[in-house]
Amino acid sequence: MTPEELIAFEADIAAEYNAGKIRYPVHLSGGNENQLIDIFKNFKKGDWVFSTWRNHWHALLAGIPKEEVKRQIMAGRSMTVSSVEHNFFSSAIVAGCCPIALGVAWALKRQGSENKVWLFLGDMAACTGIAHECRNYAVMHDLPLRIVIEDNGKSVCTYTGVTWGKSQYVMANCDYYHRYVLPWPHAGAGQRIQF
Repeated sequence: MTPEELIAFEADIAAEYNAGKIRYPVHLSGGNENQLIDIFKNFKKGDWVFSTWRNHWHALLAGIPKEEVKRQIMAGRSMTVSSVEHNFFSSAIVAGCCPIALGVAWALKRQGSENKVWLFLGDMAACTGIAHECRNYAVMHDLPLRIVIEDNGKSVCTYTGVTWGKSQYVMANCDYYHRYVLPWPHAGAGQRIQF
């Protein structure tokens, strides 16, 4: 997909949400389309993706058809888009996918598979103990786990730098890291919607 297609997809979801047609929380992506397209150039068929509550673009770039992603969002699963067929799983639990992604990476190694596991984390999730433990285990056991940290400088509405006393945080040995400015609010699409 192109940056324009990704942006148009989220604009459509925002319009549906602001019109009251999505009666559930949504977390829109934006501002890092080019970085994600570059990262997904390394994605191979059969690879796994574990994502966060801001997962729409990850799902699209992992090959889930846009109609299916939109269907799940409209059905209230914006934060938990998943597809067994595409080895795609997401969760709204902060860093909740870390141990699951680690287990899949371990299984792939035991099977002798060439596939990889791609784990997406926000900057605050990357600060959690479970993220560090999983990364250390993956490094020490040479597991095919690739960690992508997407740093928008916030954890919900709290600035990560205020929480940790630094303006930027990078997990040691992460595989991909990028900063970006999210053009959307943490949740929703800019209008107050009464469910």
